[in-house]
Amino acid sequence: MAIYKSLFAALMMVACLTIYSTVDAFATGMRMSSVAHNTQKSSEIFEEAKGLMPGGVSSPVRAFKSVGGNPVVFDRVKGAYAYDVDGNKYIDYVGTWGPAICGHANDEVLDALKVALDKGTSFGAPSALENELAKAVIDAVPSVEMVRFTNSGTEACMGMLRLVRAFTGREKVIKFDGCYHGHADGFLVQAGSGVATLGLPDSPGVPQGSTAGTLVATYQDLEGVEALLKEHEVAAVILEPVVGNSGFIPPTKEFLEGLRELTTKYGALLVFDEVMTGFRIAYGGAQSYFGVTPDVTTMGKVIGGGLPVGAYGGRKDIMEMVAPAGPMYQAGTLSGNPLAMTAGLKTLEILKRPGSYEHLDTITKKLINGILAAGLENGHAVCGGSISGMFGFFFTEGPVNCFADAAKSDTAKFGRWHRAMLERGIYLAPSQYEAGFTSLQHTEEDIDATIAAAREVFAELK
Repeated sequence: MAIYKSLFAALMMVACLTIYSTVDAFATGMRMSSVAHNTQKSSEIFEEAKGLMPGGVSSPVRAFKSVGGNPVVFDRVKGAYAYDVDGNKYIDYVGTWGPAICGHANDEVLDALKVALDKGTSFGAPSALENELAKAVIDAVPSVEMVRFTNSGTEACMGMLRLVRAFTGREKVIKFDGCYHGHADGFLVQAGSGVATLGLPDSPGVPQGSTAGTLVATYQDLEGVEALLKEHEVAAVILEPVVGNSGFIPPTKEFLEGLRELTTKYGALLVFDEVMTGFRIAYGGAQSYFGVTPDVTTMGKVIGGGLPVGAYGGRKDIMEMVAPAGPMYQAGTLSGNPLAMTAGLKTLEILKRPGSYEHLDTITKKLINGILAAGLENGHAVCGGSISGMFGFFFTEGPVNCFADAAKSDTAKFGRWHRAMLERGIYLAPSQYEAGFTSLQHTEEDIDATIAAAREVFAELK
C-alpha cells in the first residue's frame, strides 16, 4: 500500500509541475511544448461544428485548410491576446481580421457600449449616433462628402458597385487580380492567362452573366488598365489601394496616381476599397497616406470598433444617387445599428489621440523586420513589409508586386511555420495570403517574444 501511495504522490508532483510549467510558458512567452499546447477541447468543438455548419465554420479561412490541422476555438480576447477554450494564451496578430486596432475588448469601447446597450440593441430608425459617426468619417476621409452605412464590407461593396453603374450609366468595371471586394457575385472573378480578360466566375453557383461586366487587370500594371479603358465603356476602376487579401502587397504611389489620371481621362470613377486600410494605415486611410483621392470609398472593420459594420461614401453628387435622395436602391434592416455606431465613434476617438499611429508604425516595423531577419539568417526565402499597423510576408524571395508574384510562395512551408508558431503562443492569420495586424495594445515585449519564437521556428524549419 505504501508503494502505491508513493507512486501516487510522485504522479501528482509531475502533474503539478506540468501545470505550473504550462502557466509559466504562457506568462513568460517561452516556447510551449506539444504537451503545453493542448487543444483537445478546441478539436472536440470543431468536430461537432462540422456537423452543424459547412466545414465547421462561419467563414472558410477559419477552418485552417491552408495551414493544416484543426483551428483553435477562442473563449475570450483582451488587449493584444486571445485565449482558447483549452486555456492557451496567444499573442494575436489577426485582430479579428483588422477591426481590433485599439486592442480586443478595449475598456473605453466596452464602457461606451454598456451605456448604449441600456437604450436598446437596434432601432430600425434614424439615430443621432449615425450623424456623429458620419461626421467623423467625412472629416477624416478626403473623398467622402456623404456616407451610407451598411452591415458589412461585402454589403458596402455591393452598394458601391450598383452606385458607380447608376451614376455613370455604364456597366463594366475593372478590378485587379487578387483584390477581394466581398463575396457578391460580380466580384468573384479570376483573371485568365492574359494580362487582362473578360471575367469568368470563380465560384460554383455564380452565373456567367453576373460577371460579364467585370474586367480583370494585373495590379500595378497601368498599361493593361489603359488598354481596357480604351476598349470598353468602364464605369469604375476598383481596387484595394494596399492589397491585404493576397497577402500584404503595397502599391507604388505612381500606380495610384496613374489610376487617378487614367480614370479621369476616360470618364470612369476611381474607387478605393478601404474596408481593410480605412483608419488602419492612417486616420484618413490609404488615400490620405498616399495623397491620392478617389471618387468613391468603401469602408468597414475599424469603423465598427469590432461590431458588424460597413459603409460607402464619396462625392456628394455621386452619393445623392442613393435612395431615398436618388433612384438607386439599397437598404438594410440593421444598417446604422446604434451599438456599431457607438463602438465606431469611441474607436475613432481613441485613434485621433497623439501618438496612436506612431506606435503602430514603430512596433509593426520592428515585428516584420525581426521576422524577416530571422528567416533570412536561417537560409529561408522570405520577403515582406508593413505600413503602420498592417503587415505581411511571403515565403518567396520576392519582390511581390501582384498576385502572380505572391502565388510563387512556398505555402506548404508557411503552413509548417504557422503551426509551429501557434504552438509557441503566436496567433497569425492561417493563410499565406492574408495580411496581419497590430494594435495599440501590443507592447515591445510582445514583439520581442514573437521575434524570438520566429527565430526558433525558422532555425528548426525544413
